[in-house]
Amino acid sequence: MIQHYLTFKRNCAEAMETYTKAFDAEITCKCTYADAPEDPNCPIAEADKGLIMHASIRVAGADIMCADTSECCGECSTGTNMYVSFGSDDAAKVQKAWDILAEGGKIYTALAPTFFAALYGALQDKFGINWMFIYEEKQ
Repeated sequence: MIQHYLTFKRNCAEAMETYTKAFDAEITCKCTYADAPEDPNCPIAEADKGLIMHASIRVAGADIMCADTSECCGECSTGTNMYVSFGSDDAAKVQKAWDILAEGGKIYTALAPTFFAALYGALQDKFGINWMFIYEEKQ
């Protein structure tokens, strides 16, 4: 599945509310940085804990994912604050796509297990396109 992933400068919650009103959309998932387990390699500042770490909005039958950037994750800038997200319940497909697009690219977050998915990673490919990859095991 291919989806869009939007990143915001500390105003994701406001954007989500605006989009739900504008498109009669539904928020289907909303996690803050405070919801995540602590990571000593990437401590979350107290001021960032209320920010959106991951959210999903259903707009006209399609999901748009979004999040705030935190100090740990780096800054987003207007024009480069969108990712294409590739998700699958087939780990081999996710790994294959990751391996191909990582070659010559810039890895933001290595493809690895996380608290919210069996595998997750983010990179910029050699063409300058930002990608997120997610493998979620079938339940």
